[in-house]
Amino acid sequence: MSEAKRRNRKQQILEVLALQLEENPGTRITTASLARAVGVSEAALYRHFASKAKMFEALIDFSEESVFGLINSILEQEKDAIVRCEKIVQVLLGFSERNPGITRVLVGDALVGENERLRGRVLQFFERLETQFKQILREANLNDGARLVGTIDSAANQMLAYVEGKMSQFIRTSFSKKPTEYYKDQWQSIRRGLFR
Repeated sequence: MSEAKRRNRKQQILEVLALQLEENPGTRITTASLARAVGVSEAALYRHFASKAKMFEALIDFSEESVFGLINSILEQEKDAIVRCEKIVQVLLGFSERNPGITRVLVGDALVGENERLRGRVLQFFERLETQFKQILREANLNDGARLVGTIDSAANQMLAYVEGKMSQFIRTSFSKKPTEYYKDQWQSIRRGLFR
């Protein structure tokens, strides 16, 4: 199989996995059901991914590349700390809304009974986001920018907790409560609570 065709098949497997996670909320996806949905044998799946854990890892990698790529663009375009935080929160909620199956992975719902290493990867993803918020707030503090009501750590944690809460609600409601619903009003409340 040519390298391009192999990449396309890997991409197809990941897209079908994400779709299966979206269409079957609350259920565990087996390699047998995934292989049927892709239209290949289980052996063919394993030619592209050494394990189901590697498939989930690839979805987490996709999330990191997408989200942090967008965050880097925000950091290049925006200098105001409050605007940066607002746009990053909006990116996270939008990514979740556009990728419900992947959101199940990030929230941990799809990882029940899977390799524990995957939970560590998801933990890293969210820790990296919280660190990004802290960095933005520290830079603002050093440059006499936005002033916080509380500490940098508590503000960063509150923004992340808001995002994780909206993602969890999205999963819990079988994707009916969109993460971006009420975002503009809620951000104004968060902003008033965090910044002077």
